[in-house]
Amino acid sequence: MNMEKEFAKELIDFIYDSPTAFHAVESAKNLLDKQGFIELKEADSWNLDKGGKYYVTKNDSALTAFVVGKGNIEEEGFKIIGAHTDSPCFRIKPSAEMTVENHYIKLNTETYSGPILSTWMDRPLSVAGRVTLRGGDVLNPITKLVNIKKPILIIPNLAIHMNRNMNQGVELNKQKDMLPLMGLINENLEKGNYLMTTIAKELNVEFKQILDFDLFLYEYEKGTIMGLNDEFISSPRLDDLAMVHAGVIAIAKSEAANSTNVMVCFDNEDIGSSSKQGADSPLLSGILERIILAMGGDRQNYFRAIAKSFMISADMAHAVHPNVGEKHDPQNRPLINKGPVIKISANMKYTTDSNSAAVYANICKQAEVPVQYFVNRSDEAGGSTIGPITAAHINIRSVDIGNPSLAMHSVRELAGVMDHSYVTKSFIEFFNL
Repeated sequence: MNMEKEFAKELIDFIYDSPTAFHAVESAKNLLDKQGFIELKEADSWNLDKGGKYYVTKNDSALTAFVVGKGNIEEEGFKIIGAHTDSPCFRIKPSAEMTVENHYIKLNTETYSGPILSTWMDRPLSVAGRVTLRGGDVLNPITKLVNIKKPILIIPNLAIHMNRNMNQGVELNKQKDMLPLMGLINENLEKGNYLMTTIAKELNVEFKQILDFDLFLYEYEKGTIMGLNDEFISSPRLDDLAMVHAGVIAIAKSEAANSTNVMVCFDNEDIGSSSKQGADSPLLSGILERIILAMGGDRQNYFRAIAKSFMISADMAHAVHPNVGEKHDPQNRPLINKGPVIKISANMKYTTDSNSAAVYANICKQAEVPVQYFVNRSDEAGGSTIGPITAAHINIRSVDIGNPSLAMHSVRELAGVMDHSYVTKSFIEFFNL
């Protein structure tokens, strides 16, 4: 298990360096650059070679990497893995600084997606994201990533002495209860704009150069390997950076096959994917068609390639909870470190059907990886993911899978050390077919 533990530590490092979707893309680019991938720009004309390794980004928060196949794409198709870069958190609003009692400074925030709110309380938090700066071109201002690598915020709980019913359940108000405390007013803070001044200092720019920002809170503490036998990964943002990491590693390590391999990392899955960088957009279909055109094909070649293609939609899955096992289906009960999970829904919340499930199960068999199945209890609605949204845009066979985890959407989630190696092996096997 030593190799698996070292690989899990690499995942923890990747997540720690990726506090936002912007940073996750930057971390993925760093991994790809080391493996000789070439960055393409959307606005440029693409000149591609068979066996060539490339990637392109969108909005700094979505990334698509691909290795052009050795065969004719219209005959061999695409092998695609999809994941997402975003996670539930809090976004900082404009004019965010608020004073209380003429003594405290807190920040006005908006909830992004559906975090388990209580898990964010009483934890050291920091700020990271993207900042837009004044530049010479009005239509194309400068953007820079920022990460305040210091705990500067906390969302304090109310003492139990002031709410004796706290342990009977408390409904937290997102606008009132979840605003983070940043500091105390003193002679250095009286003029306000303390956060922006800190951001400007971190970026080594003048305060007046900052035009706007996309800034988010994140848990400052790094993830860790834990458990009696070091069997667990405890970390923020396992959903879905664990699948991003596994997919990027897999496409970087796999050999050029006859088909064209693609790893797409969408943004905004946790809020419905309806953005230019989300799965509910032409992002992926446009890139696939551009690959065809750059290789001398036409629109008919594109549709032929799609008919020969297959996609693995990779998003974390739910393991049976040791304290609330009744929330799971009575027969299909995924467990941590027992392998990746094929997700099935009669109402097509997942794209899996018997054909695509069999394909992924056979991939796992060839890779000597165990596989499990998940279906919701029939009286639980459950969630969805990028698979059905992508399938609605691209007529492609697809399976939804993910590693089993606990506490999904908590500020700190739990998954298995072995499972991260298992799923990565299955992805490498898929790309090498």
